[in-house]
Amino acid sequence: MSEANENQGSQVIIRAAQILRALENQPLGLSITALAKETGLPRTTVHRLVMSLESQQLLINGVNGVQLGPALARLAASAHTDLVTLSRPAMEMLSRRTHETVNLSVYRGMHVVLVSQYASDQELRVISPLGTAFPCHSSAHGKALWASQPPANIDTFLKSGLDARTKSTITHKQALLTELETVRNAGFAIDREEHARGVCAIGVVLNTHLSEQYALSIAVPALRFEEKYDSLLSMLMQCKAEIETLLDVAN
Repeated sequence: MSEANENQGSQVIIRAAQILRALENQPLGLSITALAKETGLPRTTVHRLVMSLESQQLLINGVNGVQLGPALARLAASAHTDLVTLSRPAMEMLSRRTHETVNLSVYRGMHVVLVSQYASDQELRVISPLGTAFPCHSSAHGKALWASQPPANIDTFLKSGLDARTKSTITHKQALLTELETVRNAGFAIDREEHARGVCAIGVVLNTHLSEQYALSIAVPALRFEEKYDSLLSMLMQCKAEIETLLDVAN
């Protein structure tokens, strides 16, 4: 490759990085015009780069504008090895005790991204691929993390509206704010078939003192959830305490 071609390739990478950084703190997305203004790049250049990044699922160009895409969520899931490794034994023990699936997720604004999982050993179980992004408003781990955020942040997220994943999903702003206040006071969140029919969950925030924010959750088929609820919550809180203690020792 000639030096001129190398320089041209470097410029493309730099400009693509500018676009990704501009969208980092824009959960509602930006228009092509707004992205051009934010990055200082020509609109035609931004449009061309957005199309290329969208083809690799690094961006999504939707009705609300350009947003970070699912491929970045999957990349993010691979960047949490230390906490994943440290929490793995406690997650495994929790799964073995409850016989349900245990998930560790990282906060990403409008979504939480699954970074580690220990699957249930039962024939009927709830499992998701690593890197799956769950909307915060309809998931237990997402609501737990949203309840720990400054109210101004949540107001920003709610401007784009709340999608109904099931008939049980909370889609009204005030109802969700009331729910988050309940979560804040209780110290945990519950998903009763709000994200997917037939699936329930309990989620808690981990106090890690790290730059990233994480949640621990148990995902359970709805037909077993209510009868096991008290024991699930108790064992989840115990696992949370164990992981936080390990983090304190490690730090």
